Amino acid sequence: EPNRASRPFSKDRSGIVLGEGAWIFVLESLESARNRDTKIYAEIKGYGSTCDAYHRVRLEENGVEPARAMSLAMEDAGVLPKTIDYVNLHGTSTQLNDRIETLSIKNAFGEHAYKLTTSATKSQIGHPQGASGAAGIGATLLALNENIIAPTINLDSADEDCDLDYTPNTAHENADVKIALCNCIGFGSKNSALVLEKVKV
Repeated sequence: EPNRASRPFSKDRSGIVLGEGAWIFVLESLESARNRDTKIYAEIKGYGSTCDAYHRVRLEENGVEPARAMSLAMEDAGVLPKTIDYVNLHGTSTQLNDRIETLSIKNAFGEHAYKLTTSATKSQIGHPQGASGAAGIGATLLALNENIIAPTINLDSADEDCDLDYTPNTAHENADVKIALCNCIGFGSKNSALVLEKVKV
């Protein structure tokens, strides 16, 4: 069943499903947006990026560099890990990457990792490759503005090494998300993380 083939964090996952899409965001200063009295979807609070050049495709299995990107983003934003309400995961549905991303969340968030709500957009749309980060931002804006955390679908039985809250199969509605983090992990362990915050009107 093609619509069930992308299964991030599931014990029977067997690889990526390619997808496609395009997302466009307008970035401007907070002051400019307020002066224009326009809808503000979120404020970019922090950014982190790392690359360990471990392998041209695979990630190093210790999860250190993806975790460091998340930690750098939170440091840049001036927020503590315990203040993050939601993480949009890279979640490729590959055996190795999903385990490493889970480990990197634990490395970056410590015990708070088990209290975090997370989800993987690629379970629903496949892997749009270069547009993956933008897709994750779109899903995160939904959480920040509509209080809806889109689920990780096709997650009927999680891998024993993937033991976080991935929002399996059913959306979290009425979610109180004020600060979120978007995770993007590219081939060769090029890792990016973005902290977004709901703007007080």
